[in-house]
Amino acid sequence: MDIATLIGLVVCFALVIFGIVFGKSVSVVMNFLDAPSALITFGGAFMCILASYSIPEYIAGLKSILLTFKTSTLDTAGVIKKIIDLSNVARKEGLLSLEEAAGELDDAFLKKGILLIVDGTDPELVRGIMDTELEAVDTRHRGKIGFWDNLGAMGPAWGMIGTLIGLVNMLQDMDDPSSIGPSMAVALLTTLYGSLLANWICAPVAAKLKLRNDEEMTVKTIMIEGLLSIQAGENPRVIEEKLKSFLTPAEKAAMEAQGGEADG
Repeated sequence: MDIATLIGLVVCFALVIFGIVFGKSVSVVMNFLDAPSALITFGGAFMCILASYSIPEYIAGLKSILLTFKTSTLDTAGVIKKIIDLSNVARKEGLLSLEEAAGELDDAFLKKGILLIVDGTDPELVRGIMDTELEAVDTRHRGKIGFWDNLGAMGPAWGMIGTLIGLVNMLQDMDDPSSIGPSMAVALLTTLYGSLLANWICAPVAAKLKLRNDEEMTVKTIMIEGLLSIQAGENPRVIEEKLKSFLTPAEKAAMEAQGGEADG
């Protein structure tokens, strides 16, 4: 589990509760619970998003929040080492020897690229096929990211709608002092709920999904560049240095500390 996501969301919620009850009784929390406000804000935002997507897309978008709680299994340095190993094999035994190595790989994207090379596919065609698949993956991921961005935009909008409803009811019943409180509660709480939906849930989820997508795009780009370099017959050490350019300074230092993998 990605503990950062869990800690961030829980601590944000705790800080809001702390701000509400600080210097007051815990029972004051009940003043911030209002069914009409919740129905207008959350119901309106989620149903408006439902109207914007198909039901399967809507369900898939909601489920994507689970991805933010999963620890990333991507190992950029490990992928580079694997490609270097493949380049060493190809340099010693030829490109056809990579077919056997492909059978031991778990990554379908990398395996597909290797098989294209083994089949003697033109390098430009290999890049075109791999880039097309990369773009398709990116498009699917950005669809999930867009879902949460759109939901985050709807939260404050429907909160404002609730605020206007509350203000209209309050102004119409100014002669009844007992109605002012409930009407103002709807007016103010819908704005609060909308801000919480956008900034406590949607913004962090969208940001984490963007991070996961960027990580996967980087790893797959490394695979493409590495495979094409192998197909071009480049020296494994040259390939290693080329692919290391994708690493952060810390990752590069850690990889170099473990020793080079490329043969001369």
